Amino acid sequence: MAVSILLGSRIVSMFLLFNLFSSEFGFLRPGSSLGINYGQVANNLPSPEQVRLLLTSLRITKTRIYDTNPGVLTAFANTGIDLIVTVPNEAVGMMMDPRQALQWVMTNVQPYFPATKITGISVGNEVYTSDDPTLMSNLVPALLSIHSALVQLDLDSYIHVSTANSLAVLENSYPPSMGSFKPEMANLVVPFLQFLAATKSPFWINAYPYFAYKDSPAKVSLDYVLFNPNAGMVDPYTRLRYDNMLYAQVDAVIFAIARLGYGGVEVRVSETGWPSKGDPNEVGATVENARAYNRNLLLRQIRSEGTPVRPNQRLEVYLFALFNEDMKPGPTSERNYGLYQPDGTMVYNVGLAALTSSASVSLTSSATRENGETMNRIHVMRLPPCPNTTKKKQQRQYTGGGIPPSTILFI
Repeated sequence: MAVSILLGSRIVSMFLLFNLFSSEFGFLRPGSSLGINYGQVANNLPSPEQVRLLLTSLRITKTRIYDTNPGVLTAFANTGIDLIVTVPNEAVGMMMDPRQALQWVMTNVQPYFPATKITGISVGNEVYTSDDPTLMSNLVPALLSIHSALVQLDLDSYIHVSTANSLAVLENSYPPSMGSFKPEMANLVVPFLQFLAATKSPFWINAYPYFAYKDSPAKVSLDYVLFNPNAGMVDPYTRLRYDNMLYAQVDAVIFAIARLGYGGVEVRVSETGWPSKGDPNEVGATVENARAYNRNLLLRQIRSEGTPVRPNQRLEVYLFALFNEDMKPGPTSERNYGLYQPDGTMVYNVGLAALTSSASVSLTSSATRENGETMNRIHVMRLPPCPNTTKKKQQRQYTGGGIPPSTILFI
């Protein structure tokens, strides 16, 4: 019986793998680059104009923000920086009304485009793990209304619509080929995937290997989560080798999507990062580990790496975050994900300017200092915190590296 289950699982996994390798997204897209999140939950951040100078000096070409801050949208005009904006969770319900959605796009997107290169709209953040059934059920109708508004304004060919998801949407993530969504989410996720496939929009995932290590430091290899040289793990069903947890997490999402029949949907990483400081119980939150994780990730982005399932498609990643944000609630780590302090000094030197001479880098809205080798400090200006920034939800999904979980779900 056990042998037949194993064989059946392997056949299913290999079938999905074949379809994934042959999907239309299996080819390298030139011009991709690392992105960064530019959050504003702080009272001591540089002005948007100063952030613009920082990003351009670092040759950052992609950024995510968690609102539609007019100051940021104006400051980023004529920079060529791709910008993803966000409809806050509290406004998702209103976006179900096509008239409200049209008004929102006409107010927050159309006046700035194309001078400000808005390329995406995230409708909410981690909605499916919000524990708010109404918000969850409102998401797809809101996505449809926002997209219809873009079509009406002839902007749909320039701007995609999606939402960022926590890795906690998965029921199982180890091994990657057994990736599956939580069964209770099927009736919500399937219409969402239908929308993404129909509009050729990506599935965004917030993935943090840090949480897996923090929760089980004795079982999870630190080198595996930091992209350092390590023995790695081999998926027993696909025989694909993984030398880092982030790629394993992404491929688990890819397989979960394929299991529902939407293997052509691209998966991108909307957030990933490592805190440089934490509380006593936040194991691994150190400057050394944060620098190693982000520097190694940057090096892989420069090499245009894909995951083992999609090796020829460069994985699009947005690093969290640009700045440390002093007003974020929660444990100490939440306020210490930034590459920069708000005063413009580096928390640690990830080698961004030096490493990106032949590749561009992107930032995502989050308050932290930025710095290249040509800049040691930037002048700052106090700004109010952005009320629309949503807090990251800790993910406790385990994805290999060390001792596997005691139970594995086979589907």
